[in-house]
Amino acid sequence: MSGRARLAVCAALATLAAACALLPLVDPATWLLQAAMLVGIQAGVGAAARRVPLPGAVTVAAQAVVSLLLLTLVFARQYAPGGFVPVPRVFVRFGELLRQGADDVSQYAIPAPVTDGIRLMLVGGVLVIALLVDMLAVTFRSAAPAGLPLLALYSVAAGLSESGARWLWFLCAAGGYLLLLLAEGRERLSQWGRVFTDRSRPGSAPYQPGSVRGAATVPVRTGRRIGVLALGLSLLVPAALPSLGGGLLEAARDSGGQGGKGGGTISAVNPLVALQDSLNQPENRTALVYSTDSEETQDLYMRIVALDKFDGSAWKPSERRIGEVPDPMPTPRGLAPGVRTDKVRSTVKAGEWYAQDWLPMPYPANRVRIEGKWRFEPEGRTLVGYDGQTTRGVRYDVESIQVRPTAEQLRNAPEPPAALRREYTAVPDSLPDVVRETARRVTRGAEDDYDRAVLLQDWFAVKGGFSYDTQVQAGSGTAAITKFLQEKEGFCIHFSFAMASMARTLGIPARVAVGFTPGTARGDGKMEIGLQDAHAWPELYFEGVGWTRFEPTPTRGTTPSYAQPNTPDSDGDTGEQLPDRGQADRPAPSPSDDDRCTAQEKRSDPECGLANPLPGSGGSEKGFPLPAAVGIAAGALVLLLLLVLPMLLRLRSRARRLRPAARPARGASAAGEKPPPGRTFPADGSPAGTHDDEIAAATAQVRDAWQEMIDTAWDYGVVPQEAATPRNAAARIARIGELGPEETAAAHRVALAVEQVLYAPVPRATPGLADEVRRVHAGLRAAAPRRVRLRALLLPPSTARLRWAAAGRLRAVRSRLTPRFAK
Repeated sequence: MSGRARLAVCAALATLAAACALLPLVDPATWLLQAAMLVGIQAGVGAAARRVPLPGAVTVAAQAVVSLLLLTLVFARQYAPGGFVPVPRVFVRFGELLRQGADDVSQYAIPAPVTDGIRLMLVGGVLVIALLVDMLAVTFRSAAPAGLPLLALYSVAAGLSESGARWLWFLCAAGGYLLLLLAEGRERLSQWGRVFTDRSRPGSAPYQPGSVRGAATVPVRTGRRIGVLALGLSLLVPAALPSLGGGLLEAARDSGGQGGKGGGTISAVNPLVALQDSLNQPENRTALVYSTDSEETQDLYMRIVALDKFDGSAWKPSERRIGEVPDPMPTPRGLAPGVRTDKVRSTVKAGEWYAQDWLPMPYPANRVRIEGKWRFEPEGRTLVGYDGQTTRGVRYDVESIQVRPTAEQLRNAPEPPAALRREYTAVPDSLPDVVRETARRVTRGAEDDYDRAVLLQDWFAVKGGFSYDTQVQAGSGTAAITKFLQEKEGFCIHFSFAMASMARTLGIPARVAVGFTPGTARGDGKMEIGLQDAHAWPELYFEGVGWTRFEPTPTRGTTPSYAQPNTPDSDGDTGEQLPDRGQADRPAPSPSDDDRCTAQEKRSDPECGLANPLPGSGGSEKGFPLPAAVGIAAGALVLLLLLVLPMLLRLRSRARRLRPAARPARGASAAGEKPPPGRTFPADGSPAGTHDDEIAAATAQVRDAWQEMIDTAWDYGVVPQEAATPRNAAARIARIGELGPEETAAAHRVALAVEQVLYAPVPRATPGLADEVRRVHAGLRAAAPRRVRLRALLLPPSTARLRWAAAGRLRAVRSRLTPRFAK
């Protein structure tokens, strides 16, 4: 294997090693194998293009085109002719997947499932990083700066990950980068045919004439500095990035067991089995005891978690980001000032045996006073314990809001935000048509979503002929819902899941809440909640009111006054409801001190009064601004390329001029370069009358070395004087550039080589000229101030020769075309 091919392999391995830091973020890790295959093909295309050889820019373009074809084949083959041709429909599909991936990233906690959108973001991102690393390290022969994209990849992954094995991923990324540096050093040194292990001074015993000293250490020194900087930043940047909390399903435990002899608890991870086991317990063990200042405890449901995702197999909670518990909590989503609310204060004590991660609270809670390690999930407004924290024996105070909308307010609710409606009306493709048809049949004649919701609730609870039975086999998938609608037997899980699914088919945002009914009163004025009070109920969203409880399960819980059929809005008979003794003489407090919108403003602007979601909570109603993000990213990328373009062009020019392989001369003025001062080369690049290939190659080698030294001096402030002789030019560079004795001698040796080619009867090749130029470069850099060094790296003045060359080619084209048009 050639040195450059070995370098390409090491560049690919370094990228994949850094990409390993992404493994803890998603599950499963099969995407990495797919990325490795695509990166391997991309590297192979680059190696083949360089072997042709093609110019560096063409090589990078070929790799980019092949990468796009590969991504089309893997992610959008059904939209592409032949399965891989990227037509406009393919880019539309990529946009959809990226938007889906952005939504999934904001929704899921770590580790997230590898959806199609997340897979495209992972594989495509790794492929882009691999292209940048290959371009810098292999195409432009500068491995040290290639550590920057590797650093970006590792830092993003490490900043998001909460894995305890960060040190392992750091070692992988650092090892890959060091492997790339070693391969680049070996490839660079192998070009010169010797390994430089002896750095003693001339005249000492082990010194070998022609060996490289001084300047040869500069690339090593530079690589070390950049390597140390990159590795240091890879440790510091993740520490500065905000660490994202784990999801709701992180470290889920069921310490109390699930039914059976252990007594059972309600587990939000598996509510089906846990609820059914709890409801069938022979002994109603006390889970919670609470006291409250509310005079209407029938509506004081103790809510644990919301199940808001229905994938066809089960209803389950979405994995969302969690953060510190705010005080007070944000304004309930969608609640307008015109809706009546009452503040309720409750003190809750959990049983010593009752241990689970989620904290039962009245919904929506406004403040919570609790000791221990708890985090807040803003979308469901739930508290979840972490680092071993459970509800076992805890005592806490909750200030909550009892929302009391009228039927008229629910009936006149405006349209919900598009993002919320899209998320909470999604149903799986596997949902049988009988669910949709039954929902339309039951709600036939309803004029608004409120009437449809009440008709669904009344059909399940009263008119549909359903019976309550806790012995029915639990199930929440589409088959279980269909069976429930046919057999009409089940318990709260079946009623709530079926109503929520049917509401979604009607376009009403819906989810399912799991928790406890209010329990029973004790003689000491406190309320007691037992296992048999476990319950599930649907929550439907109405803009201006927020998430609203309904009760479709017969003989369980209480039907809210606003959800009772044909209930007048005034204070009257509430059917089975307890009398509202305090309704007439208490003013309606505002839901939150932060709510400043009037009812009219709320109706005209649905987003007015909504609490801002916590960062990363996925609660933004406007969705992920993908077009703006793509535009900003594209603009930033173009700006970055423009900024580094002079540096890349200069690095390529230096590498081309100082490469050791001899090549026949193609003219001293190729690419707009001017011949060395003192003598002009013939048109074919060789001395007059000499056409021997070896002599021409020697001439070209000296010419390139001299031109590189002149341009390097120009970059560091020594403007070239074309009229100066080689010796005068070398002396001027040494004087203005403040070169040391060794570097000055190196500059004069290059000048002597130029004179030998210009004036000797038979020009001869001078070995080691590239090393002499590098030594001069090192001296100029060491003597220059920091500002000049930065300018020489980022904006080298010698790139003006490219403009001269482009102008020359343009004049040549015009001169060829002008006679044709004149005719």
